Amino acid sequence: MQYCFVEGSFPDLARELAEYLHITPEVEPLLEANTKDEALKKLVIASAGLNSYPEKEFTAAYNLLVYLVMQSPNSNMFLQKMCDNISKPITSAPYNGPGLALNVLTTIFNLIPTDSEARFHIFLAILNLVKVTGSFETLRPQLKKLDQWIDEWESDEEDQRKIFSQLAEIAEDAGEEEASYQFILKSLCTFPSSEVSSKEAQDLSLRALRAALQSPTHFDFHDLTSLPTVQALSDSHTEYSELLEIFSEKELEDYNDFRDENEDWLEKQSLNNSTLHRKMRLLTLASVAASTNSKELEYKRIAKALQVPVEDVEMWVIDVIRAKLVEGKMSQQKQVFLVHRTTYRVFGEKQWRELATRLDQWRTSLRAVKEVISRERQQAEAQKEREMHEIERKVAGATGMGAGRRIGGRDNMVEMGTD
Repeated sequence: MQYCFVEGSFPDLARELAEYLHITPEVEPLLEANTKDEALKKLVIASAGLNSYPEKEFTAAYNLLVYLVMQSPNSNMFLQKMCDNISKPITSAPYNGPGLALNVLTTIFNLIPTDSEARFHIFLAILNLVKVTGSFETLRPQLKKLDQWIDEWESDEEDQRKIFSQLAEIAEDAGEEEASYQFILKSLCTFPSSEVSSKEAQDLSLRALRAALQSPTHFDFHDLTSLPTVQALSDSHTEYSELLEIFSEKELEDYNDFRDENEDWLEKQSLNNSTLHRKMRLLTLASVAASTNSKELEYKRIAKALQVPVEDVEMWVIDVIRAKLVEGKMSQQKQVFLVHRTTYRVFGEKQWRELATRLDQWRTSLRAVKEVISRERQQAEAQKEREMHEIERKVAGATGMGAGRRIGGRDNMVEMGTD
């Protein structure tokens, strides 16, 4: 965060800056008449010349101008012009110029009240400079606050789209493909229903779809199929729409049919068949794993679904586990893949039927387990009861024998006493 520390009264500081910009004759009468905003207007217009002033004086001069502008209750009316001036090339600092300008803009951004609409325009200017300097990393920590800022600025959908689209380009230039993709999705969410088929919406939708298809790590296409702008591609770009459907819910055989029919189109669109084919195999393996009821997936079945030799199956299983589409363990001895966990690519009627079948199987198994437990419990209780009866019988028998001996002994003693 940047701060601006300046001391002095407004007229004195304005005179100092006017002298530095060589416009004292224009500003002095306005200061004497106490028309501060008119004086500021002159200073802001003349500040465009600072881009050719010595590099070491640039930041100090602009800090002074920023301080003066912030003294005005109408500061917002000057900030747009200042941002335009700062964003132009700083000819006195061809290498450090963008960094200097970025520091000044950041200072302005942090000095303005958080709910000021001027912050939106300044943030756009900052994004333009970040794009020029390729310094996405410096911006990344601040993006955590972006949603909060957008709410505070009460930005409309078009303004939000400007921000997200610019951020998508900046992230892409920085090699941050996933971040760029997420910003494109946010941009697509800003289109009202009346504009989902507009050229801008369609271009962005295609950009997102191409990025998702060619990404080596993106396997969940639900984020695209749920967007109205992407759904509108079915009318304007049928091949892309069909390809999305295949990658969302179909299998390798369907992709191979599409490729055979659209080989020229794929090449024209610069869509790499090797990349798509590999991803489709992984998605197909995930689907096969999800549909198996026994949780034991035979290598032969995998080989058939992926159209690969059996000896290559383990390599593909390892890849699908690395892609976090499936969890499980291979049994080379049994030639099966033991599926522990898998995620459905799409959850529709077919998947509901599979789930219902699996629940029925579980219910049947649980009922059988319950019957076994109940039977074992009954047998255990019966055995326990038999053992209790046996103990009671033995105790009763032992007690009867002991009582008879005592009586017999007492009689004998009586008889002996009588003699």
